Amino acid sequence: MKGILKCSNCGKYTMKETCSCGSKAITPKPGKFSPQDKYAEYRRKAKIDDFKKRELI
Repeated sequence: MKGILKCSNCGKYTMKETCSCGSKAITPKPGKFSPQDKYAEYRRKAKIDDFKKRELI
C-alpha cells in the first residue's frame, strides 16, 4: 500500500493509482532533504525564472 495520492489533473486525493477523472495520481509529499543536494542550485534558478515569467518578481 502506497498511502494517499493526489490527482495531477483535478487535485483530488485518492488511495488509487488513477483518479476517478482518469488521470494518474502522484504522491503529494516533497522529496527528502539532503544537505549534499547537487541540483538545488538549478531548482532555485528554475523557480526564480518561473516567477519572472509569471511577473511575480
